[in-house]
Amino acid sequence: MTQALTIEVDVLVEAPAWEAHPQAADLVLNAVRAACAGALDAFELDIDGAEIAVKLTDDAAIRALNRDWRGKDYPTNVLSFPTPEMARAGGDPHLGDIAIAYETLAREAEEEGKAFADHLQHLAVHGTLHLLGFDHEVAEDAEEMEAMERDVLAGLGVPDPYADTDPVQQLN
Repeated sequence: MTQALTIEVDVLVEAPAWEAHPQAADLVLNAVRAACAGALDAFELDIDGAEIAVKLTDDAAIRALNRDWRGKDYPTNVLSFPTPEMARAGGDPHLGDIAIAYETLAREAEEEGKAFADHLQHLAVHGTLHLLGFDHEVAEDAEEMEAMERDVLAGLGVPDPYADTDPVQQLN
């Protein structure tokens, strides 16, 4: 049973390319809230009143973030920056930040035969789950994360993003 949940989601559209998809911010907002609600139901997380910031950006900006924060000098589809546990334990309601790159998202959607909106929602859910402590570094964790993604996305009417892939593939 879904519990009442208040999550503040700020979506900043930073790159002009996103203007081609005026519904993007609303799709991201709904996907982030759905991921939080799904995780809350499954794991009874204490996230009511939390805040999440999402930046819809481009490959150049996400490449710089990926290089500066992860030491990987290339663009990727989505990055998540969870708020450190010390800050969360101290009462900071901000769960973290997510960045999604337009060009990489669009290219992947086309290559994989997915609707742009569906892939956008998937990346927003994926990024949110990272903020909530999910990861895909080991197979068991990846399976749990992918199962949560499938459940949340199904609730949003998005087809299973892993239907045509081998189990436990990483997004980035």
